[in-house]
Amino acid sequence: MEVHEKIRVMREINQWSQEEMAEKLEMSPTGYAKIEHGKTNLTLDKLKQIAQIFNIDVVELITKNDRSFFFSVCDNTNNTTYIGVNDIVAMENEKLKLLLEAKENEITALKEVIELLKTK
Repeated sequence: MEVHEKIRVMREINQWSQEEMAEKLEMSPTGYAKIEHGKTNLTLDKLKQIAQIFNIDVVELITKNDRSFFFSVCDNTNNTTYIGVNDIVAMENEKLKLLLEAKENEITALKEVIELLKTK
């Protein structure tokens, strides 16, 4: 997983918008979006700042070995949860399955509406 992808995933896990991250980094939302899309070369200072926001070591942020990469998610009560890459993939798959099911239901409903309109 590339650094910009880790940054996006960690932001999503923390349920922060791109605008919120941009504010935390004291930069424009457009500039932050470029970071997440891999269109900006990050300085060491910026990497340190991002790592600090996520409460992780900068080395953990830039490590490319997915197997050793865990996200540390802190809540307001100082409880910390560690989520591995496989857990993130499983959560994303579940989210996509639910979205697919909703779309299939919508298609079925629209087909029923079409059939009703044809009979009139």
